[in-house]
Amino acid sequence: MAPPDDPEHECGWQGYAKTLEKKLVEMEQRLAQLERHRSEKLPPLERERRRNRDSEERLAEAKRKREERALAKTKLVTETVELKVPEADRTCPHCKSNELRSVGDGKPSTVFEYVPGYFRRRVFRRETLSCRCGQYIVNAPAPERTTDKTQYGPSFIAHLIVSKCGDSLPLYRLEKQYRRLGIPISRSTMTDLFHRHAELLAPLPARLLERVRQSELVFGDETSIKMLGSTKRAYVWTFIAGSLIAYRFSVDRSGETPQKVLGGTQGTLVVDGYTGYNKVTQVDGRRRAGCLAHARRKLFAAMEGEPEAQQALDLIRDVYLVEHTARERGIEGSPEHRALRQAESAPLMAKLKTWLESRQGLHPPKSKLGIAIRYALRQWAELTVFLDDPTVPPDNNRSEAALRVVALGRKNFLFVGHEDAGENIAGLYSLVATCEANDVNPIEYLRDVLIRISTHPADRIDELLPDRWNPAESA
Repeated sequence: MAPPDDPEHECGWQGYAKTLEKKLVEMEQRLAQLERHRSEKLPPLERERRRNRDSEERLAEAKRKREERALAKTKLVTETVELKVPEADRTCPHCKSNELRSVGDGKPSTVFEYVPGYFRRRVFRRETLSCRCGQYIVNAPAPERTTDKTQYGPSFIAHLIVSKCGDSLPLYRLEKQYRRLGIPISRSTMTDLFHRHAELLAPLPARLLERVRQSELVFGDETSIKMLGSTKRAYVWTFIAGSLIAYRFSVDRSGETPQKVLGGTQGTLVVDGYTGYNKVTQVDGRRRAGCLAHARRKLFAAMEGEPEAQQALDLIRDVYLVEHTARERGIEGSPEHRALRQAESAPLMAKLKTWLESRQGLHPPKSKLGIAIRYALRQWAELTVFLDDPTVPPDNNRSEAALRVVALGRKNFLFVGHEDAGENIAGLYSLVATCEANDVNPIEYLRDVLIRISTHPADRIDELLPDRWNPAESA
């Protein structure tokens, strides 16, 4: 509550109180906005698609999902337990015979059990031999290690890396988990192991980024992360090409990072409206494609005060229904897909532009709908690139999805210690995410590659990248 105004009394405290009152109002408005965002999430387009399908399509999709779940179950380690009929029930109650015969293979009953994971300590006793002449002594070779003077094997290092970069677990939680499993390892030791092996593996994410750079179609996005000792936000960028997902760390959000990664290359870059990508999408650079999902998100934010925004949202929904139709027909990226977009999506986008232009001067520039309209019209050329190129999607949702693991890590372990640490975690993010994109178990992959990376020929490094990796014969 503000103090009562007294026109005859002026002092510094009165001005201070009014400043605090203004800040309180701003904070209350911000809190109310956050609460609305939590309760009014943007409805997924999949839900919109389901509303427009008939019952046969829904049944077909339900069958497909059941088959996918059945296939996933086959990957589980299966143990068959034979349960015998109790002795009391092995006599027929009608004829009193106890000579019962087996019927088929038995009636199956499935129960899913959790078997606690464990680590093991392996003690290698290396044979030592000596000659009677006293001039020769030999030891059995030492077990394979990732680096010198470490007692932690490659599978342990792989588990540590995937837990942090794949599951976003902070090291203090891992410390407790390892202690429960009988491994009293400190956070400082885990930090040293993490960064030492990130440096060992550094040539792999560097080559991964180079392959992304050479790709025709690239998705890009960025998100902030705190860096210890800096008042400014650092950033993690992602660049995706096909099944390759690469991350890059930088201390700021300037366009220098996209320039270093994609500068001087040709093709298409799918990004949002951030101007930091301009350096690689200008003349003689990459063609820029926009993100329709960003435009949709801004229009949805305006729904609360301007219900007419629903008309634009309905048009965007119909554009995505066309994309789902192409996916169901199996024509994505083909000339048939382009023809479908020209026949159905192009008229929808034309209607959307007409709607935006007709309301451009009817709303204040700083209102939510005014911001949404201005964003869409400024990005219109980029938002419609997908209409002529079937290989380009209407949004960059892939890169946004790839940054979720960074956002979760930002919430759990809060910050990176320094610039080198940021580069290390970005490199390991790249390897783990690309493993998952190629259906490769990242723990098995890292366990194998951590041993092979030191002796593998540099000119054949692509053989160790997740999308081309084959386990060593001795693995």
